Amino acid sequence: MIRSMTAFASGERATEWGTLGCELRSVNHRFLEIGVRLHDDLRALEPVLRERIAARLGRGKLDLTLRLRSPEGASGLHADPTRLRELSDLAIDLSARFPGLHTEFTQLLQFPGVLQAPATDAAALQAQALALLDEVLDEFIQAREREGAKLAAVINERVDGIAAIAAGVREIMPAIRTGQRTKLEARLADLTQPADPGRLEQELVIWLQKLDVEEELDRLDSHVAEARRVLKLREAVGRRLDFLLQEFNREANTLGSKSVDARSSASAVELKVLIDQVREQVQNIE
Repeated sequence: MIRSMTAFASGERATEWGTLGCELRSVNHRFLEIGVRLHDDLRALEPVLRERIAARLGRGKLDLTLRLRSPEGASGLHADPTRLRELSDLAIDLSARFPGLHTEFTQLLQFPGVLQAPATDAAALQAQALALLDEVLDEFIQAREREGAKLAAVINERVDGIAAIAAGVREIMPAIRTGQRTKLEARLADLTQPADPGRLEQELVIWLQKLDVEEELDRLDSHVAEARRVLKLREAVGRRLDFLLQEFNREANTLGSKSVDARSSASAVELKVLIDQVREQVQNIE
């Protein structure tokens, strides 16, 4: 299924250490580029997060954010009463020896062990973060596929248009060749000196061969069939379609350069318009 490179997904998960929040967003990019913003308690998880994303996504500039929000009403820090009692006893003991000794409360808080953060089970928290990432990744890929289905419909419509133009040119080519032959014969008839009929026929055949576009039309039909096949593949096809469009464009350019009729020239222009429209859509595909 075709996937777009542009998508967004988010999710939350409650843990005993707070609420984990995960956001994943992406835009177009030639390769896979992952930017990560993590809570301090999850920084050690960054390599695993990158590997897990790269295993499921092929292209795009992605931004992953993992936050941890403390529970409502919970305090992030608390004072150790045992440590404070030890400092109080020490202050009472020293006050008899140093009557002028004064200690600010903020200075007490700076002693090691006085202020403590709630204990966190790092392994359990990381496991919760990975599970949340998997959920968000599932939603993110579904969003890419929904947008990709819309892109595929647009591309298929343009490919059908290319096939129709190629069929139309193939249909009018006999009339174009006949008209060109008639014009050339009329000009030759106006010559003051008669020319060798055999030589004239040979030159006429060579000239008409230069105008022949059957080979280009056959290749266009082949590219159309390949594009339809690729659009049904269940893998990243953006680069393959981009290369295929170069082949489409080459045939359209050759068709235009060989044209000697307004109808085939107009068809070549229409082909290039449709090919450019497909290219714009392909830039969004993974």
